[in-house]
Amino acid sequence: MEEKVSIIVPVYNVKDYIVETLESVRAQTYGNWELLLVLDGCTDGTDEVVEEYCRQAKEERIRMLPQENRGAAEARNHGLKEAVGPYIAYLDADDLWMPCKLERQVAFMREKGAAFSFTGYEFADRQGVGTGKVVRVPDKMGYHDALKNTTIFTTTVMFDTRRIPKELLSMPQIKSEDTALWWKVLRNGYTAYGLDEDLALYRRGGGSLSSNKLEAVRRIWNLYRRAEHLDVLHSAYYLCFWAVRAVRRRI
Repeated sequence: MEEKVSIIVPVYNVKDYIVETLESVRAQTYGNWELLLVLDGCTDGTDEVVEEYCRQAKEERIRMLPQENRGAAEARNHGLKEAVGPYIAYLDADDLWMPCKLERQVAFMREKGAAFSFTGYEFADRQGVGTGKVVRVPDKMGYHDALKNTTIFTTTVMFDTRRIPKELLSMPQIKSEDTALWWKVLRNGYTAYGLDEDLALYRRGGGSLSSNKLEAVRRIWNLYRRAEHLDVLHSAYYLCFWAVRAVRRRI
């Protein structure tokens, strides 16, 4: 018997991409899911696009959860409170899943008895076309492994709330809140199991590559110092490992 997967999608100003994302969910070979679209105060007409899509699709498995603009962390936390499935999966509103993603990942979690899993993924261009650059993932990661390696990508994560309490899955209000959540869960003694299969497409936007890299360094440093309360020496130690692996994923 298929157990329900609650898919949480924070939605903010993605009218050009959201329909493709919805289609990738509806194309799943695993049928027992609910899609929680947390409409985070969109200003570009995304809400209307979603409403029209749902009206035409007549898809009872999709729920729209409007809220004032509070950011991705609060949107995901809102979805988490409304979720009814034992499995929680995250999907960003401009990313895409391969059709077998849920089926393969649920089977993998059952096999491993895992509370926390993540998968491989492929970088895609703005049109959602894969670039051929696939990110491979390790078999498993503990807390100290994750501090050195931010391979865990939000759109690939799944939790089993029968093995890990929902309260622990609340995302903190900090930049890179998703990474902060993975670290919090792992710090509490859980292991993240990696399914090394390309099951998602990470759509990358434009912007200055150098400025994006600088912002990424600032965010990860802030997480080490503020979220994990590491001293400067340990923060620098982990940052060196993070930087090398971050570069390898993108070349």
